[in-house]
Amino acid sequence: MPLQVKSPKNNSASAEKTKLGRLLFFDPILSGNKDVACATCHHPKNGFAEFRDISIGVNGKGFGSKRVFKKPNTIPFVKRNAHTILNTAFNGIDSLYHYNPETSPMFWDNRAKSLENQAIEPIKAMEEMRGLNYSETSILEEVISRLKSIPEYKNLFESVFNEAITIDNIGKAIAAYERTLIANNSRFDQYMRGDSTAISLAEKSGFNLFKKVGCINCHNGPMFTDYKIHVLGVPENNKLDIVDDGFEKQFGFRTPTLRNLRHTSPYMHNGTMLSLQKVLEFYEDLKFKKSRNKQVAIDKIDTLAQNLTIAMKDFGPIISFLNTLNDDNFDKTIPKKVPSGLKVGGDI
Repeated sequence: MPLQVKSPKNNSASAEKTKLGRLLFFDPILSGNKDVACATCHHPKNGFAEFRDISIGVNGKGFGSKRVFKKPNTIPFVKRNAHTILNTAFNGIDSLYHYNPETSPMFWDNRAKSLENQAIEPIKAMEEMRGLNYSETSILEEVISRLKSIPEYKNLFESVFNEAITIDNIGKAIAAYERTLIANNSRFDQYMRGDSTAISLAEKSGFNLFKKVGCINCHNGPMFTDYKIHVLGVPENNKLDIVDDGFEKQFGFRTPTLRNLRHTSPYMHNGTMLSLQKVLEFYEDLKFKKSRNKQVAIDKIDTLAQNLTIAMKDFGPIISFLNTLNDDNFDKTIPKKVPSGLKVGGDI
């Protein structure tokens, strides 16, 4: 992984901007009912992800795997697993370390480009942060109005951006904070930088198997993802009332990073795989031409996945290697309070 992070030309990094972004990230003032913050589903104690299959945003209470809907409830689950925010500063990076922070792909279907644009989307999403009392347009107007009424936020935005509070600047501040959330010194990184003792012989064997059986075809580059859309036929999550047909209704989803998997279980776009063992079993089934999603015929599943040569005997070494990609040394700072005076992180 690179040691330094790029910022877009129109959103340079600064300590003051990071401070503002952190406060916004943890402040439920951005949600319709003032009970959900970005940190509700992306909390540092959970590796900036969430130990849930799919998230509960609006009308929820509790933290992580223990979060439940309040009653009565008419809000659906968030339909996809919460990506970790760690290292999203590097989204789009290739094996030559090329990436453009202004066009970095975001979400499971790559529907947004850049952290700045991504940061605003959950605020507009009904089941994530918006709720039922506002439209997509009116929630943005409401959020701006709320922030303008809080002197501390008015002063911070004026100091950082030298202009009034806008949605664009909210996105810029949150993105600037998210670019500081880096975990780029795993044991594997140390090994790649020249420390041959950073990983064991067994873990090196697992890395070789990872490449040999074909995992590397999609999970490559510094982030161990090609950022491309692939159809795999992952089984549906039965908590959802509607089928999630993914990118362009083709049941395709982006290859996720393999970094810090310790913090991001359960796995796949809808959290239906509870462990790395289950993920590898899923791929072994594809080798035998078995689709686990009745909506997806086997001939629609990506040939790269079908052509994997993985076998059960490979599982242990590969999982050992994947554990070398964990890095717990990231910023876990949580504000003691937020300018709105609401609960830090929302109703958790």
